[in-house]
Amino acid sequence: MEELYREHWPLVCGFLLRRTRDPHLAEDLAQETFVKATRALLGWRGENPAAWLLTIARNVLIDHVRRARRELELPHPDELGVPALHEDALVVRDLLDRLPERHGKLLTLVYLEGFSLVEVAAMTGAKHATIKTAVWRARAAFAELYGEKA
Repeated sequence: MEELYREHWPLVCGFLLRRTRDPHLAEDLAQETFVKATRALLGWRGENPAAWLLTIARNVLIDHVRRARRELELPHPDELGVPALHEDALVVRDLLDRLPERHGKLLTLVYLEGFSLVEVAAMTGAKHATIKTAVWRARAAFAELYGEKA
C-alpha cells in the first residue's frame, strides 16, 4: 500500500484539487481516499491501480459533497471554454452521441468531465501519447460532424 501511496498520491491529490479548488480539502479527501483504499485492498482484483484509486477518490468527493449538503463552486463557462447551456449544448451532446463510442467517451472525459490526459491514460491503462492521439482523432471526427451539421 505504501508503494501505491507514493506512486499515486500526486495523481489522486491533483484530481481532487481540480474539482475542489481548495488545497487543504483536496489533501484531506486524498488522505481519506487512501484510507478507504487500504480498507478495500483485500477486495481489489489487481486491475489498474490508478483507475481504482481515482474511482475511490471520486466516490469520496461525492460523499463529502453529500455530507456537506452543498455544491462545489463551478468555474465560469468562459473559463472552461464550454458554450452557454442552450441549443449549442444540445447540438454538442447530439454530435457526441453520433460519434463512435470511444471518441465520444474520450471527449466527454476530457472536455465535459475535466479529466486531464494523464488521468484518462491512468484510468484506461493506455500511454499518455496514445490518449493524446486518440483525443486528437476524436476532436477531428467531432469537427467533421459539426461541419456537416452547418
